[in-house]
Amino acid sequence: MPARSAAPARSKPKSTSRPRKLGPEQVARAWARKLDAKRPGLVSFVLDRLAEANGRPVWQPRLDPVSELILTILSANSADINAEVAFEALRAAYTSAAAPVAASTEPRALPGWGGRGLPNLPPPDWSAVEAAPLAELTDVIRPGGMANQKAPRIPAALSALRANGGNYSLDFLAAKPPLEARDWLAAIPGIGKKTASVVLLFSFGTPLMPVDRHVLRVSQRIGLIPPNADPDQAHDLYLAMLAPEQMYEAHVSLITHGRRTCHAQRPDCEHCPVAPRCRYFDPKAE
Repeated sequence: MPARSAAPARSKPKSTSRPRKLGPEQVARAWARKLDAKRPGLVSFVLDRLAEANGRPVWQPRLDPVSELILTILSANSADINAEVAFEALRAAYTSAAAPVAASTEPRALPGWGGRGLPNLPPPDWSAVEAAPLAELTDVIRPGGMANQKAPRIPAALSALRANGGNYSLDFLAAKPPLEARDWLAAIPGIGKKTASVVLLFSFGTPLMPVDRHVLRVSQRIGLIPPNADPDQAHDLYLAMLAPEQMYEAHVSLITHGRRTCHAQRPDCEHCPVAPRCRYFDPKAE
């Protein structure tokens, strides 16, 4: 009897399931591992070189938290010095009732800030600001730029604070976990990750890394973050890349470098302390 031929092996049906899409935190952790493997020590190198050039920043509060919030809203898409003008206009138009006399009206430099600074004066009367007619408030802050967009955001933010605890205070956020605090602030219309991170970092030392246009530009040029990362993604990437104690230093150092050296137009690469490992200066830099 002739031998029976073996039955042909059955091929396994192809899987129709799609690869699971990674979430933002997983993408950020993957990037941090890749950066550490391919360009080891880059974060420490950048921070150390910038510290040698400009000093190593040490955390200190700038303003009371609510003033920090309103000033950050005013600074969106405007020069910091223009935001200062608008904030001072709020102080003048809505003066606190029991405002003590300041020891000095000279502007006080604000860490990580690009303007002249603000005098150590009491904040505006926030209840009067919240209750002000929108047209009036818009006119008050108009010298700061983009008043029509920013004016509605200010009473909306103040209203959210008052609704939360009956007063204008952000102190309760100091006890929350960083991302929970950031999400609470970012839930207010007109406030994103950057504004929330700035307020929490400078008010309470909360370990968050704000990414503005200067930080984004410098980070992408060096290669700390991918060239196509948007600001929201950059916030997640930095949370994975930095230790909590590095976040204040990284923000202040990178934003200072962007203003002084790594300009949007004609960056001064000749005098850049991080040029040896910068992909903008040398595309093959490691």
